[in-house]
Amino acid sequence: MPTIAEKILARAAKRDQVKTNEIVMAKVDVAMSHENADVVIRAFKEIGLKKVWDPERIVIIFDHRIPAESEKSAATHKRIREFVKTQNIKYFYDMREGICHQVLAEFGHCRPGEILVGTDSHTTTHGAFGTFAAGIGGTEMAGVWSTGEIWFKVPESMKITVHGKFKEFISAKDLILFIIGQLGSDGADYMAVEFHGSTISEMTIASRMVLSNLSMEMGAKVAFILPDEKTISFVRERTKKEFTAVLPDRDAQYARSLDVDAASLRSQIACPHAVDNVKKVREVSGLKINQALIGSCTNGRLEDLKVAASIIEGKNVHPDVRLLIIPASRRIYLDATKAGYIETLVKAGGLVLNPGCGPCLGAHQGLLAAGERCIATTNRNFQGRMGSSDAEVYLASPATVAFSAIKGEITEPC
Repeated sequence: MPTIAEKILARAAKRDQVKTNEIVMAKVDVAMSHENADVVIRAFKEIGLKKVWDPERIVIIFDHRIPAESEKSAATHKRIREFVKTQNIKYFYDMREGICHQVLAEFGHCRPGEILVGTDSHTTTHGAFGTFAAGIGGTEMAGVWSTGEIWFKVPESMKITVHGKFKEFISAKDLILFIIGQLGSDGADYMAVEFHGSTISEMTIASRMVLSNLSMEMGAKVAFILPDEKTISFVRERTKKEFTAVLPDRDAQYARSLDVDAASLRSQIACPHAVDNVKKVREVSGLKINQALIGSCTNGRLEDLKVAASIIEGKNVHPDVRLLIIPASRRIYLDATKAGYIETLVKAGGLVLNPGCGPCLGAHQGLLAAGERCIATTNRNFQGRMGSSDAEVYLASPATVAFSAIKGEITEPC
């Protein structure tokens, strides 16, 4: 009666079965780091090994501080590039490609049934492909680089079932914000979340990634979308490696279950300064904004830019609002350009930034001054996250952000 997490961990530990809460040593299939690979490199060198365990299973991507915003970041990039060459790391994506979680998906690095670890908390994103994908620390990753293994406590599992059809302008972002608001920031603490139901089955791959991405904001260790033909087709188009999709048993045991009616959902928004401080958009409508941001590893995909462009087309961004557009990857940027979405957004007054994390992590680009307010499609709104600790960040869907950018205040899509 095992769940997806239990089945994958059993395979990775070369066991017939595993039990909830026991500790297992698991073989890692993919190990991802971004600029924080610099921390991993230092820890790896302290271990004393000369070579990483498998240079073809390590993926390094620059996305957080690109182009380098300081001499310190430039030096970090240089050290990592040198390490990549020395170790013959096969899969290195310099600052050209985009955000790590989007790049992993586009280049076929997240596959059903595998173990993927990353030194980024939103590594849960890849559960959208039926991958056991979890964020880990830099010293843990140094151990993975050394041995190819890591220990996990077998997580309890939560089943979230979603049925019904979304109303116009309601999306996966509204759904996951609603769920986080219901469960709280620790409602799925160290759990393996499984999303079930007809609403999930009908979702695009991009929308599924939104759910898995933000699940860590309710404490999830991993967050799965059940792999189906849509998943398998997407992955097979991007990799030649063999993989085996894993599904839970029909009578799998769950520690907790939640049912959601998608048809009854209204537009949701996470208010300062916590992702689980969720309200209906209409409850805070009318609050003036200074900045609007559409992008990030949560909502910087083609369908997000399409929605924003369709809403903004023929209109102008409010004169008091700075609208920032950040495609999640170079491929998305190119596709959005060909489709005309970029032209529409720029004509309306939007400013397009290079694919990357940008202001989401508050390192550079689009930071907020004291007293300013931003509505964004990003994944965190912690105090000081996007600049001044006296600024406010609200999290919402691309549709809500687009409507708000036009009106100059938080606005419910209609």
